[in-house]
Amino acid sequence: MTGDALGWLPDALQAIDDADQRRELRHLASGPEPWIDVHTPDGPRRLLHLCSNNYLGLATHPEVVAAATSALHRYGSGTGASRLVTGGQTLHAELETELARWKGSEAAVVFSSGYLANLGVLTALVGRGDTVVSDELNHASIVDACRLSGAGIRIYRHGDVEQADKLLADATGRRVLVTDGVFSMDGDIAPLPALCAAAERHGAAVVVDDAHGTGVVGPDGRGTVAATGCEGRVHATVGTLSKALGSVGGFVACDERLAEWLRNRSRPFVFDTAPPAASVAAARRAIALAQQEQRRARVLRLAQRLGEGLRRQGWEVGAVEAAIVPVIVGSNRDALAVMDALLERDVLAVAIRPPSVPEGAARVRATVMAIHTGEDIDHALAAFGAVG
Repeated sequence: MTGDALGWLPDALQAIDDADQRRELRHLASGPEPWIDVHTPDGPRRLLHLCSNNYLGLATHPEVVAAATSALHRYGSGTGASRLVTGGQTLHAELETELARWKGSEAAVVFSSGYLANLGVLTALVGRGDTVVSDELNHASIVDACRLSGAGIRIYRHGDVEQADKLLADATGRRVLVTDGVFSMDGDIAPLPALCAAAERHGAAVVVDDAHGTGVVGPDGRGTVAATGCEGRVHATVGTLSKALGSVGGFVACDERLAEWLRNRSRPFVFDTAPPAASVAAARRAIALAQQEQRRARVLRLAQRLGEGLRRQGWEVGAVEAAIVPVIVGSNRDALAVMDALLERDVLAVAIRPPSVPEGAARVRATVMAIHTGEDIDHALAAFGAVG
């Protein structure tokens, strides 16, 4: 073989290093519990886990694990095909019925991941000649979905309803306004009532990615759409099974017309192998547990306690409206230094850097689980206090 088609990679990787943006994999030897075993070059470490999206602690809940195990023995480890071929099982239909009932929608469509759910719904709703209006801090899956749709993309400043309204006013073709419900890196909730009103004025459909709100906020854990009184005004609510519900997969809750369209025209649904039965059964059991008020109340209370304690120490803490506690540091290098200093004190809270957040807004993103204890939060505050 002549030449080196990948000869550019060393310089590209060095550029990542120079920008303090190199990422490294971690290898856990335990499930997403409050304290985890992490393999390091110096041997195993026992660390306080402050960076899991297992918000309600259901990923290792005995009833959820038992449901997954039972389905694994009955249905096997894989589904073997897409749902439009022979991959669909009764469990998928039952999960969709339960999701729709929980979310207050006519129907729901399950995908293999929340990422694919966003790709699936947006690329099915808009195309060339259409317009999608998107919050500047929306999740990467929304950004990618907008690009892949081929529609014209208009970005509004984070939470700026007035600008979103103006961008919708002269938009062409089909119009979609899309926003996160709870923003994954900032922890705040979108101004959904005002955004819905803007969309209604201009005949736009509303899509809300509620991955970080589902199971955590709103009555019965139904998410930000219910929490803000916008049920019936949002055309598609995207969710994930992999965060508060402790499994893996995604879904779109919507009316039956859109569900039928997605089943026929959403490429990530049509051409993807169906999610395995074990994950589906785990999610079904988790939905019931997620509706227990004490779980949601506990995780929100612990997150507020952590956020308030950090502010008292002098840290810049973003909004804490769900289970996410963003500690704004500034430079990539400083965020990495804080993360490393916390690790020395047996706390794992990951540094988040561009492109996940804007330049100059690197942060340590802490997340809380309902299975953390008050002593865990005290340990975290002591570690941050020593670092600060």
